[in-house]
Amino acid sequence: MIVVMQTGVAQAQIDHVVQLVRDAGLREHVIVGTERTVIAVVGDERKLELGALENAGGVDRVMPVLAPYKVASREVKREPSVIPLGNGTAVGGKRIGLIAGPCSVESRQQLIEIAHAVKEAGAIGLRGGAFKPRTNPYQFQGLGEKGLEMLAEAREATGLAVVTEVMGVDQVELVSRYADVLQIGTRNMHNFNLLVACGQTKRSVLLKRGWSATLDEFLLAAEYILNAGNPNVILCERGIRTHETYVRNTLPLAIIPAVKRESHLPILIDPSQGTGHAYMVPAMCRASIAAGADGLIVEVHADPEHALTDGAQSITPEVFAQTVRECARIAEAVGRTT
Repeated sequence: MIVVMQTGVAQAQIDHVVQLVRDAGLREHVIVGTERTVIAVVGDERKLELGALENAGGVDRVMPVLAPYKVASREVKREPSVIPLGNGTAVGGKRIGLIAGPCSVESRQQLIEIAHAVKEAGAIGLRGGAFKPRTNPYQFQGLGEKGLEMLAEAREATGLAVVTEVMGVDQVELVSRYADVLQIGTRNMHNFNLLVACGQTKRSVLLKRGWSATLDEFLLAAEYILNAGNPNVILCERGIRTHETYVRNTLPLAIIPAVKRESHLPILIDPSQGTGHAYMVPAMCRASIAAGADGLIVEVHADPEHALTDGAQSITPEVFAQTVRECARIAEAVGRTT
């Protein structure tokens, strides 16, 4: 359920309602919006005396939340959330958030070169995998902590926020020391222990949709992070598996308006993973912005032919810069900026 507080409510009244919730053995999530403050109640609501809540000072009304996901629901928070990236920028506002970089960190020179190029083109975040989950155990698995150190160095050189994947609970503390945003990949969307561990950090979390997950499952995975205490979750659509063979994954852009209707969380699109082909990436970037995406996360490599991972779906810095210019015109048409 959610407890909707009156406009101009005093902090003491909010604290009193929170204490009533805790006294019943339940958990609260206080969400301060531009127009109202809402207290989401999580747990077995049968333990709570509704009359006590409804009659508490400052309470406007008590309402059930119909969606299975509570804190992620737009019923709880009507206005879109704006999620900080840690470098003074954010995702979810009027500006389209652009995150770009190589699929994996290969060398210091490679990473610094790409970081400067994407920053100049308009990116606010740098992607790059230090730990790489690979289907084939004999393929390149990433540089580990050495790769994290290179990402941190690239941040110092460019000011870009670092977005990198964490693959297990045992890596959360290590990756948090270097990264601004913790990425949970498609294979780990249902790794509930990892979701909770990331939810207990102060880092923003980029959650990628599982390649066969439904919308409800996607938002419930986000709920694990939110319920663990971390309000800064960014959703990311990276394509799902279908019977098609002309793409690596099928990129379902219809999820953008669906997420916007159901949740207040921002959503990015990964057109690189979503197609598997570099020639498709610019078109899918343009289509994503037109459909209402809050940003893009794109694989960019200076020499895709010799990339250690995912060269076939990586665009060059020159193509990325041109794509950003094209997306800027589309963003303006839909009331956004890049």
